[in-house]
Order: sequence, then structure tokens, then C-alpha cells
Amino acid sequence: MTHSAPPAFRTPHSATLPADKSAELPADESAKLAADKSATRPADKSAIRNEDREASVIEHLEARCDRFRAVFHRIRAEVERTVVGYPEVVEGALIALCGGGHVLLEGVPGLGKTLLVKAIAAALGLPHSRIQCTPDLMPADITGTITLVESAHGRRDFAFQRGPLFASLVHVDEINRATPKTQAALLEAMQERVVTAGGETHRLPEPFFVLATQNPIEMEGTFPLPEAELDRFFYKLRVACPPVDTLVDILRLTTGSAAAPPKAVASPEELRELLALPREVLAADDVLRRAARIVRATHPDAPEAPQAVRRAVRLGASPRGAQALILGGKVKAILAGRYNVAHADLEAMALPALRHRLLLTMEGEAEGMDGDAVVTAALESVRRAG
Repeated sequence: MTHSAPPAFRTPHSATLPADKSAELPADESAKLAADKSATRPADKSAIRNEDREASVIEHLEARCDRFRAVFHRIRAEVERTVVGYPEVVEGALIALCGGGHVLLEGVPGLGKTLLVKAIAAALGLPHSRIQCTPDLMPADITGTITLVESAHGRRDFAFQRGPLFASLVHVDEINRATPKTQAALLEAMQERVVTAGGETHRLPEPFFVLATQNPIEMEGTFPLPEAELDRFFYKLRVACPPVDTLVDILRLTTGSAAAPPKAVASPEELRELLALPREVLAADDVLRRAARIVRATHPDAPEAPQAVRRAVRLGASPRGAQALILGGKVKAILAGRYNVAHADLEAMALPALRHRLLLTMEGEAEGMDGDAVVTAALESVRRAG
């Protein structure tokens, strides 16, 4: 059996004019043809090198995205082994963490919000702490305080004792029970990633995530979060009551033999990659403009705002909402196997990214409007406009 030889690489000149034909040309034309060939070869080699380099970059990016998806699904599976019935909440929380943001979980007591936070911390293998908010909680109780300590040699000096905020993942339970003074201390930590005490600034560990919970039905002894602090949360996720089938699964899991607790399934290097890769995903100008239009459509004074927004909203979403749309859309694109953000990714992230950034009018609240209804109306308006 014979094998034909592979075709040789052919330059444009050799494809149009065979080499032996140059002998039939006059001397001056033959010299010119030889000069053209010699000038063409380096350019061809340079083009080949550029194509090889681009192919290598694409291959490297594809490998990184494959690893990202594998680690993300591994973490999600480990969390869902303990937290049953909330796949969208689990995915939303992990997407926010990959985007480098904080999460506000809202739901009535007993739905497993605290269990979700503990499971995420265990699966990520991060040092975590819990802050139980009460009206008498002081800022120093969470940030830390300066105390008088005595050394082994009997010398006394002042030293800063770190509070529970100095952890990579901080669970702030019932955040709306903390006073505005304590909420302000938490606001600095969430935005600046630092704590100020005794005139000194202390940097918080990296990565740093806050997962806060609040109860929407109890108002006695609570302090509603100000808009400035709500705006610092990347996502607001609503934890709803589970359906019957899910409740049966919860009972089966929690009333039988104790299940093994979640364990760390991601290394520090993999966590760093989860945080770094989404910012390298491309977002075209058209996608950026789409995110800006969605956010702008939540403002009652915007020309593109629908009638529902003009009637029910006092203040629309801030630019942080657009940032959350883009970063969340980038994570969503990677999970979908794409390397660029699509309009569908923005729409999938719109509710958790924008629902808590809106200030409604009294008329809108009287009509039963909420953040979800406003965001949905804004999305429909942008879709109609094309």
C-alpha cells in the first residue's frame, strides 16, 4: 500500500508562476522576480508565526475556561449535597463570588440561608466567621478593638485585636438588626476592603466576601439598610419556601443519619483563577451599551423608561448595577461554553443584579410593585427598542 506525500507549502508567487519559468524570462525580469520572492518569504513566515501565536493563545484560553467550569461545577455539587432545593440560589451566590462581589440573601427564617453560607465556605476551603447582628452590636465588635496587652517580659502596650471581619468569608446574619452605626463600619469593609481603628488602617484578607442574610417579615427592632449599603451588594437573592417534593428531600436528608459535612474541593490557586478569569472575557461595545440601556431604563427621567418605571420608581439603578450585569454575564458566558458575553447573559443576571438598587415611590408600593416587576418592565422596554 502506498501513501501519497503531503502537499508542500506554496507561496502566492510559486502558485502562479513555477520556478522553472524564471529561466525563460529576460535577465532584468528574472532578477526582479527573485527579489519579489525574497521579500515575500519573511512576511509569509511572520504571518505563520502570528497565526501560531494566536492559536496558542486561544488554546490556552479554552483550557482555562474548561478548568473554570470544572472547578465551578465541583464546588456547586459539593454545596448542593448539603443544601437541597435551591440550585438557582447556589449558582447565583457562586457567580457573585466569582465576580468579586457580596451577596444579600433574603428569606423567612428556617429556609437554610445560614446552612448555605456555611456550605459555601466549607466547599471553598476559606476561613470564615459569623456575625449575629443585634441592636446593641457595636462597630468594634465586628472590626476589632485596641486593648492593653502584657508581653512575656511584663511590658504593657496597646495592640489591635482583630474582629470577626478579618476572615475571607464573613456571614452577617440578620444584617438589618444592626444599628446604622454598625452598618456604616460594615460598609467601609465591603467597599474598601479595609478596617480603620485607632487611626490606623488594616487591610482585610484576600479574597474577601460578605454573605449577609435578612428577614423580610419582621420589622420590630430592625434598621432597614440604606440605599448606599444595598448598592454595595453584587446580588440580592431571594430564598423562597420550597415546594412539596423539595421539602420531602429536605426531610429525608435532615431527619435520618447525619450526612458527611461538605469539604474543601478547590485549591487556593483554583480560587484565584475563578476570580481572575471572568475579567478577561470579552464584552463587545454592543453588549456594554445593552447593559447601560437596561440600567438607564430603570430611571424614571430617562426617555427610554417605560410607563411602569415612570410611575413606580423614584430612583433607578446606579452604575454599580451595570458593572454587576457585565461581570455576572461574563461568568454566565464561561459556564455556557462561550468566550464572549451575549445579550441573554445580561438578561439572566438582571433581576439579582438590579432588584435591590431601586427606590420606589409611594404610588408604586401601593400598587404592589417591587424591584422584580420594575426590572422586568425595563427589560421588555429595551427588547422592544431593539
